[in-house]
Amino acid sequence: MTVRRRSARLAMCIIAAVAGLVAASTPATARTWARPSAAIVKPSMMLYTKGGQCTANFVYVDRAGRAYIGQAAHCASRGGQTDTNGCTTKSWPLGTIVRNANGRRIGTLAYSSWIAMHRAHEKRTNVCAANDLALVRIRSALVRRTSPTMPGLGGPVGLRTTPVAAGAQVYAVGNSSLLFGAGSLVAQTGVVEKATNGGWAYFVTMARPGVPGDSGSGYLDARGRALGQLSTISVGSDGAGNTIGNLSKEITYARRHGVAGLSVVHGQTAFKGMTGLITAG
Repeated sequence: MTVRRRSARLAMCIIAAVAGLVAASTPATARTWARPSAAIVKPSMMLYTKGGQCTANFVYVDRAGRAYIGQAAHCASRGGQTDTNGCTTKSWPLGTIVRNANGRRIGTLAYSSWIAMHRAHEKRTNVCAANDLALVRIRSALVRRTSPTMPGLGGPVGLRTTPVAAGAQVYAVGNSSLLFGAGSLVAQTGVVEKATNGGWAYFVTMARPGVPGDSGSGYLDARGRALGQLSTISVGSDGAGNTIGNLSKEITYARRHGVAGLSVVHGQTAFKGMTGLITAG
């Protein structure tokens, strides 16, 4: 059984030195970002879309310099927990307000791979199952209060654009409110078991598997490059684990469907690897 890592409407109440510059991967849109400890908008923060709770993955910019925070497209799903096909499941529309855990408006839904696939009449099974990226356009007043740095891990230092082999180490930071602070915002490590969905996703096992609310959280490879974001949990012949979308493919799709020049913003600190496996402040 495969379900989306989404915690909307659960019975339980689902009730972060000098500012750095965008790294060389986005030179045309270089700007000053907030210190990670002072930022309001940052990777691994909680995002709420019409009651659906998710964890943000990375900060992005497009060719025009617009800034976004990423989440999983299914966080804006109007379907159920097991509705995992982005080509057939309805989504809340672009322009939907996205808020933080305190109810503050962070921005609006500006891109959804699910909506893009609907509009493109996408029929490829692997793409429909694994293309799960959404972008929240950050409010202009909050862009300077945004940090692209991964809490506890540092980075990202770029985007992983080549396939990942089985056994490769990965890192992530989950932040589900279901943990009530016990183990949330802790950097985790795990390994890639295999590529799935024709290379559009990877099945991974983690020291702490993702739980509802961790959906959308960003994954880094062993060098600190942005690799993917948590999409589903799977329980079956392969055991229990998480499936992460292949971010490189998802970004390429977004570029072709309305978000020209989309790129991941580098973090302001170096990737820490194993030394990042501590509670992040």
